[in-house]
Amino acid sequence: MKILWTVLFLSATTAALIQAQNPKMDPLETGRQYTTWFYAGETGRLWELFSPEMKQALGSAEGLKAFRGQVEAQAGTETAIVEETVTPSGMHQVYTRKVRFSKSPGHQWMVLWSLTGKGTIAGFVVRPDPSAEAQSSHLDYQTRTPLRLPFDGEWSVFWGGRTVAQNYHAADTGQRFAYDLMVRRDGKTHTGDGTSVEQYFCFGQPILAPGPGTVAEATDGLPDNQPGVMDSGHPAGNHVVLDHGNGEFSFLAHLKQGSVAVKVGDKVKAGDKLGLCGNSGNTSEPHLHYHLQTTAKLGAGEGLPAQFLNYVADGKEVTRGEPVQGQTIRNRPAPVSAPSAAPRNGG
Repeated sequence: MKILWTVLFLSATTAALIQAQNPKMDPLETGRQYTTWFYAGETGRLWELFSPEMKQALGSAEGLKAFRGQVEAQAGTETAIVEETVTPSGMHQVYTRKVRFSKSPGHQWMVLWSLTGKGTIAGFVVRPDPSAEAQSSHLDYQTRTPLRLPFDGEWSVFWGGRTVAQNYHAADTGQRFAYDLMVRRDGKTHTGDGTSVEQYFCFGQPILAPGPGTVAEATDGLPDNQPGVMDSGHPAGNHVVLDHGNGEFSFLAHLKQGSVAVKVGDKVKAGDKLGLCGNSGNTSEPHLHYHLQTTAKLGAGEGLPAQFLNYVADGKEVTRGEPVQGQTIRNRPAPVSAPSAAPRNGG
């Protein structure tokens, strides 16, 4: 339920070293070699190849190691190479490796390295193949439950949309229309170095019922992970599932340990507090995962579009819509009714 792709850049110093070692760089073999290093966990070796800008973006070599761990935890190990290609892109040669992984055998993934003629890596991507969105019979579905955004205040859409390019969840049948939501301030999700959950702006923020329903599942007690460490054994972590009573079930995942405020069987209204945003389960950074599906069991149903009512996206009012990656969203305040005139006494 979290980041499964990144774009990285290598330093000119390393590029010169690669060129000296291999002046006639073969992009096919080089792409294979870098992929092997990444799979083998030789992230320290790769870290030395990154540009200062990317080192700053990742924060530390541990950030790259954590990303590699995310790929293994969520996708597993490579089981098959579907296709390998090398294509020119401007001054670069792009090595693309379409593969299948052990934990998602029904989906195709893409490992991409963009290489200059000197061997510099201009880009690195690991993500579901953008051309491989999961099939869905619900593309024209209209959400029945009147949904509000499941929080107050201003949040950012990290993953959201109907394409894998916008939303890696789109490769999964059950989470076809899922969202990962965070709080950003000045372009950042946290203060300091981001090594503790308390530094993240969304951590501890109230998570609210997006619509009326009955609590079908409520899990609490799982610890909040240190950022970069993931609990793949409990994908949703502490979470709540709401049965809206019309074939729609809301999943709200990765809640803070000890914060779940409801129990199975409770009736809730839109806006009722369910818990606090946390970092439990298969997640590398505090955030809220939300999706709507056809059953109350994770992985057993089909994803449904979640259309929210009366919210603001990037400063524009939306009456009914589906937020997409990159948008900043918040609920629209309810209109204030004008006070009625006091009745006058006769006489």
